[in-house]
Amino acid sequence: MSALSNHVPDPRLITAYAERWDGPLHRINPWTKVAVLPIVVLAVTIVDDPTIVAGIYAAILGLYAASGLPVQRLLYWYTLPVVFVVTIVGPLAFGEPGVPIGGLVLETPIGSLSLTWAGLSVFLGLLFRSLSVVTYSLTIAMTTEYNDVAHVLGRVLPRPVDQIALLTYRFTFVMLETLEDLVSGVDARGGSLVSDFWGNRQLYSRVFGMTFLTAIERSERLTDSMEVRGYDGDLTLYSHVERPPARDLLVVGELAVSVIAYGVLA
Repeated sequence: MSALSNHVPDPRLITAYAERWDGPLHRINPWTKVAVLPIVVLAVTIVDDPTIVAGIYAAILGLYAASGLPVQRLLYWYTLPVVFVVTIVGPLAFGEPGVPIGGLVLETPIGSLSLTWAGLSVFLGLLFRSLSVVTYSLTIAMTTEYNDVAHVLGRVLPRPVDQIALLTYRFTFVMLETLEDLVSGVDARGGSLVSDFWGNRQLYSRVFGMTFLTAIERSERLTDSMEVRGYDGDLTLYSHVERPPARDLLVVGELAVSVIAYGVLA
């Protein structure tokens, strides 16, 4: 994805790590990795202490790094979730009562505005929650082969939701290839998508509009070729994922019990 931003996760790079890399987490049963995801979501949801949430994030980040996955690229991929948290939670952080940090108070036409320690705690807590889920989701995607993911989705999701999920994954590749072709064409003709965003707003609209139209056309041709090869609305899953070993079940069970116990007793 050299023609696109490094701040957007590249499904092709993610797939390459999943298919060709061999880290410690690649050898963990896919069912085990998927089962831990709802536990992570539940944990960061019920835990109120930002310190504990930060510890959960640190553990997940350490797991990501220990698997040999690109940490520097991950920092770029954090751009979108960080921007989302800043946009949604940032204004709320200034509304928390408490002692202003450094005693700084900004007078505005709508009243005094200050960032308190309580507001900072709320912001950091939600940021670490978001990054924890994002990081672990990427860890699963980059350490599990596509056939195994397809098998798990086919078992977990009801039909036709599983088929929609698998075809959406394929459509993402088609759309990215189309977008790269359009961006390369704009650059080859001396255009720029970076220098003046507002001035190029019509160009942006045309690029994204053409991206979806062309991607849909390519997807239709892909569907026709699949139907010629016998596709009848059911993607046959040739992969077989073994049941997780007893050790994995024990670890997942302990994690689930610990999180539930914390939610009940805390």
